[in-house]
Amino acid sequence: MEPTRLSDLIHYQAANFPLQRAFGHRVDGEWKYYSTQEVIELGNKVSRGLLKLGVKKGDRIGVAVTQNRPEWTILDVGIQQIGAINVPVYATITTEDYAYIFNDSEAKYCFVGGGDLYEKVKAAQAQVPSLKEIYSFDKKEGQPYWETIFAEDGQAEVDALQAQIKPEELATIIYTSGTTGVPKGVMLSHNNIISNIMAGKGAFPFVAGDTVLSFLPVCHIYERVVIYLYTLFGVSVAFTGTDNLGGEQGDLMAVKPHFFTTVPRLLEKVYERIYNKGLDLTGLKKKLFFWALKLTEDYHYEFKPKGWKAIQWKIADKLIFSKWRAALGGNLKGITTGAAACPRRIAQVFSAAGIPIREGYGLTETSPVITLNLFEPGGALLGSVGPVIDQVEVLIDESDGIFRPGEGEILAYGPNVMMGYYNKPEATAAVMKTINGKTWFCTGDVGKMVDGPGGRKYLQITDRKKELLKTSGGKYVAPTPIESRFRENFLIEQMMVIGEQRKFVSALIVPAEPALKDWCDENQVEWTTFPEMLHHPKVLGKFQSIVDDINPSFSHIDQIKKFRLLDKVWEPVKSDGTEAELTPTMKLKRRVILEKYKAEIEDIYAE
Repeated sequence: MEPTRLSDLIHYQAANFPLQRAFGHRVDGEWKYYSTQEVIELGNKVSRGLLKLGVKKGDRIGVAVTQNRPEWTILDVGIQQIGAINVPVYATITTEDYAYIFNDSEAKYCFVGGGDLYEKVKAAQAQVPSLKEIYSFDKKEGQPYWETIFAEDGQAEVDALQAQIKPEELATIIYTSGTTGVPKGVMLSHNNIISNIMAGKGAFPFVAGDTVLSFLPVCHIYERVVIYLYTLFGVSVAFTGTDNLGGEQGDLMAVKPHFFTTVPRLLEKVYERIYNKGLDLTGLKKKLFFWALKLTEDYHYEFKPKGWKAIQWKIADKLIFSKWRAALGGNLKGITTGAAACPRRIAQVFSAAGIPIREGYGLTETSPVITLNLFEPGGALLGSVGPVIDQVEVLIDESDGIFRPGEGEILAYGPNVMMGYYNKPEATAAVMKTINGKTWFCTGDVGKMVDGPGGRKYLQITDRKKELLKTSGGKYVAPTPIESRFRENFLIEQMMVIGEQRKFVSALIVPAEPALKDWCDENQVEWTTFPEMLHHPKVLGKFQSIVDDINPSFSHIDQIKKFRLLDKVWEPVKSDGTEAELTPTMKLKRRVILEKYKAEIEDIYAE
């Protein structure tokens, strides 16, 4: 039987694809794996232990880890089997955020692992009356160790509770990252998530027995659902962190994965490193590198070079692209990216080099996938987020009347749409809209459907509705496509378009420091310090030329008229206690950036 509840997935793997290396991670430098059966046995110990702590069906259990690890999966199995509710939280949020989330969800227990997480949650506990105890996945003095809850007896009660769990019941509460204010708890049922997993069964290139690498935070719905998908397929999962990926001794080389998921920012960083290595080459090697890179500009997903072109591609592949693949482990069948807009050029370059990139789209509220570019022939379109997945419907709502014809807010309908926001019925009602007898979820994103390969319709995201700028002349501007296009340039690390109620559109730009150093060396510009270089006439002239080159890609209203270069990289975590400029999934917190750079923005428009 196919799984209908999250607690079924590991048992489905045991019955169909039992693995000796189901989930693993590095412990003291050595890889340690748990078999499918060990995950089930430990999950049962957790279930029995939670029951002995007095946890009942429907009780909320918090969990946070600094880096993905098998204990997260084992705990999730243990929670789901007794009908308790998993409340995953990011490791990067503040003590105040923990207090808010655990108070809102009325969490009874919390499990943590890595860094200072125990101390942060412990500090929040004084403000959370419901939170009885915090357990650590790591053995540390003064921190209750999670294995102390393990219990050997009581399995009959666990089995009875598991048998009673219905697919339509609440499985998890996931708190949004708060780009638009206070985090909201998204309630997802077993069926919400399982329907999404089943709809994506044929969309990925991995098969039973393959190995995948997992490094995106598993508390995020995107990575979490992919972990469930790996479990369903019988794929071996190696957990790691983004800091441990690269280099000769990195986990990409150690694991040599067949597949992984990522966010665009990490792909951009890999591309920047590749590009900068190309700049460091000399003579014929350098010419070959940039010749091969130039070839990729013709690439699209249905591209099949012929004749002399095919010979050129074979040469480029042997001399250049094969080295890129080797640097990512050499076995990759594909990568999917989501959570933020992926620059078209990034997907194009990697895919052309034999590292297929496919972008998808969705939200926590949709469990998460709405559309996904496929790996099969005729199933993907560059510059889109793919066709709508099975069982889901999309409606482009043009009723606001502020968009171009055929463009509007993206509405979603299907079994993947959330149960609602926890404790927030008014907020839930605000994102639901009834049209033609169906209640649709309003994504807040703006897009359009376009024709593409395979006779399919593909979704293109043009912006977020709440992020649209309205100039003082009453014209609407969509920042995201502009920012995405500019970030394709190797000299630009980050960018945010500004212009709300202003006469024209401008930008805050954070240059990529290593790439800028290389450019200065090549152009005989003496380097002093990063902040000083951002005022150098030649550097300013170079960025003006980038703006001048890209501006014609957009309408006159959308073009960048002025910009300021900034010397501080925007981050998802701030060590100085100030609010971070990025969410944990690397989205811009525009409100925060506008406040932090108020003086620079006023200076732009004062001229």
